Amino acid sequence: MTLLLFGGGLGLLLGGAELFVRGASRLAGVLGVSRLLIGLTVVAWGTSAPEIAVSVAATRGGQPAIALGNVVGSNICNVLLILGLTALITPLAVARRLVRLEVPLVIAASAGVYALAGTGSIPRGAGAILLLLGGGYTFLLARAGRRVPDDLQPARRPPPEPPPRRRVRGLEVLLLLAGLGCLLLGSRWLVAGAVNLARTLGVSELVIGLTIVSAGTSLPEIATCVTAGLRGQGDLAVGNVLGSNLFNLLLVLGVATCAAPASIPVDPALLRFDLPVMLGTAAACLPVFFTGRVVSRWEGAVFLLYYAAYLTFLLLDSREHDALSAFGGAMLWFALPLTTLGLIASLVRRPNAIGKGVRSEMDGRTGPG
Repeated sequence: MTLLLFGGGLGLLLGGAELFVRGASRLAGVLGVSRLLIGLTVVAWGTSAPEIAVSVAATRGGQPAIALGNVVGSNICNVLLILGLTALITPLAVARRLVRLEVPLVIAASAGVYALAGTGSIPRGAGAILLLLGGGYTFLLARAGRRVPDDLQPARRPPPEPPPRRRVRGLEVLLLLAGLGCLLLGSRWLVAGAVNLARTLGVSELVIGLTIVSAGTSLPEIATCVTAGLRGQGDLAVGNVLGSNLFNLLLVLGVATCAAPASIPVDPALLRFDLPVMLGTAAACLPVFFTGRVVSRWEGAVFLLYYAAYLTFLLLDSREHDALSAFGGAMLWFALPLTTLGLIASLVRRPNAIGKGVRSEMDGRTGPG
């Protein structure tokens, strides 16, 4: 039964991702809105739906560790696993507005949730504030709408010749809904099979939330971002990850907290390790995106290695393994300094990367046509 859930869920995810990305991209062209904005709103909202469902069900069912672990683990997974995997497949161009606006917002939201959790619990009033902030961000994005430039589009585009506007809108909405339905059902089947397996092995609820559940509910983002990257729509992929992280911190956590019977208690282990890792991964996006505004393959590989290290640490910690101390020391004194040196080297090379980008843009503007 578990194998059937995994296989059926994977098939639905792959098909749903293709429908969802195609519908979102075409809808952006019809409405005159950039793919980046669609990725930050429609796609991020849709692919965050599994996190909302799982977190609300967990808090209502008296399992707050799964709810919080789902949000924190999903944000870590989005950056390290999803961006890493997508960038390893194909380098991702990063729009300027992401570096100026969305990345600082994700860092600020992560720091705010970390500060709230530091009190030992997240009250329902704080959840309402998070919900209002998420709604306000979505409203501002929608209002910006047509004014958001698509930094990655060519300077000159041929005039589109779509079918009648009403018919096209209906088709794109149908594609979005069909893709979203497949994504949600597929992720639900995969999570159900994975949670049953994890509980059979006797893993704690917090570890389930941080790993199996968070990775499962992030599967729509994985499928959508990889598909978008392969279709040459890196702005949609990166915007989806950052938008999903913001929605997880503000809307998903806000809805789950408001739906809880009382304040959500924070596990000390989450406060001691996983929340700092979430904040660190959000902060790591800034220098990575800043280096030529491209997430390169080697940076994607580093993200994936860090996600593997994070999962390894959780596994060793849950088993109280003797190798935990040595593994932590290797990460602290070897892996982190090596990564820092690599980022510094990328920053040193940044002027050349920007110069090439500017020359390429000028060539596109002065070219024939």
